[in-house]
Amino acid sequence: MAHAHHHHEPSGADLAVVAQKTLEKSGEQWTDMRASIFDALAKFAKPASAYDIADAVSKAQGRRVAANSVYRILDLFVAANLARRVESANAYVANAHPDCLHDCIFLVCDGCGQTQHIDDDRIAANVRHAAEAAGFSPERPVIEVRGKCADCE
Repeated sequence: MAHAHHHHEPSGADLAVVAQKTLEKSGEQWTDMRASIFDALAKFAKPASAYDIADAVSKAQGRRVAANSVYRILDLFVAANLARRVESANAYVANAHPDCLHDCIFLVCDGCGQTQHIDDDRIAANVRHAAEAAGFSPERPVIEVRGKCADCE
């Protein structure tokens, strides 16, 4: 088993194309609203709330987009692996490699809010194994490590 994943991480329009293909493979449509929400999410440098995304899409479209609509689409994106939810921040990040399904580890800076996503299959497998040993069936483990990034130390 590999210890870490290494990916070519598309960005910008390339990431949107990969996201669209991934969503369509799951049987869902890539609508204009879904594209707008994914585009807005992918532009945030830090995890974004549904309200942050609704504001960005509202400004870009010149009309109000409700956070409830954004939440529904974000739930779809998480289920389809296009986005990941940073649980402790109630915020979302675009998945830079939506065509690869794996557990992820977030390093969340308490100073500036930056969140770094790392992949380590060994750690994720150990978490899954520990959950199973406790009689629990893990569906989608999310590991978050809170602390300070190098810039905030």
